[in-house]
Amino acid sequence: MSTTRRIVLPPTHDVETVPFADGEEAWFWFSRCQLMRMDGARFIAGMVETPRPCDPDDVYRAVMDIYRQRLIENPHLQVLGAYGEKLTPPDEYAREEQRDVPLWKEALERLGDALQKKGIVQCQKR
Repeated sequence: MSTTRRIVLPPTHDVETVPFADGEEAWFWFSRCQLMRMDGARFIAGMVETPRPCDPDDVYRAVMDIYRQRLIENPHLQVLGAYGEKLTPPDEYAREEQRDVPLWKEALERLGDALQKKGIVQCQKR
């Protein structure tokens, strides 16, 4: 008789999730998840310290949605990708990064608005 070990995960529908503060926090979370995926990590719902109201792919889909709606363009995507990979925003005081700052801010503002409508980012006061 072989003994099979069963893993029982907690139900995810009863878990209270924590929305992101803004688009930047959501983007860096997505970026970290992508870097871990490239290293071979797999994500399992409910197996995280801070449960989020979405999957990493939801953030990616939101970026692609705002791109398709022409709210951001290719330069925005390039800046998001480059600084997402570095896990740091562009430095407005670094001469070589100054051009990227407005693109970064604009892209993340639009992403934050899109994610807020989906309940992924908490409501922002403007």
